[in-house]
Amino acid sequence: MQTVVIVVHLMIVATLIATVLLQKSEGGGLGVGGGAGFMSSRGTANLLTRTTAVLAVGFFLTSLFLSWLASYDRKPSSIINPVTQSQPGGGATPLAPPTSGGGLLDSLKKSDEQQQNQSAPAGPQAPRSQ
Repeated sequence: MQTVVIVVHLMIVATLIATVLLQKSEGGGLGVGGGAGFMSSRGTANLLTRTTAVLAVGFFLTSLFLSWLASYDRKPSSIINPVTQSQPGGGATPLAPPTSGGGLLDSLKKSDEQQQNQSAPAGPQAPRSQ
C-alpha cells in the first residue's frame, strides 16, 4: 500500500515540476521569459494553471496520507523508564524505578553498581593464555 502511494506521489511530483517549468514567466525575474514560446496563447495558460492547482492538491493529499500511514501502527515508547536491561551474564532484569530521593541518573548508577558487584572477581587474576 505504502509503495503504491509513494509511486503515485513521485509521478505527481514529476508532473508538477514539468507543468511549472512549462508556464510562461510573467515577472521577468532573471531577465528570462517573455517572447513567444511554443505555448504562448492565453488558453494554454489557463490550462497550465488549473493543472498546476490540481497537481498541487494531489501532492498535498498524498503527502498527508503518507505521513498518516507512517504513524498509523506506531506504538508509544518511553526512554525514561525502560522495562528491561540485558546483562552479559544472562537473563534480563528490570531496572529499579526512580525513587523520590533521586532521579533517573541515580537509579541507573545504582543499577550499574549492582551489576559490577555481581560480576566482580574475588581478587586479581593473572591473564590466561589460550
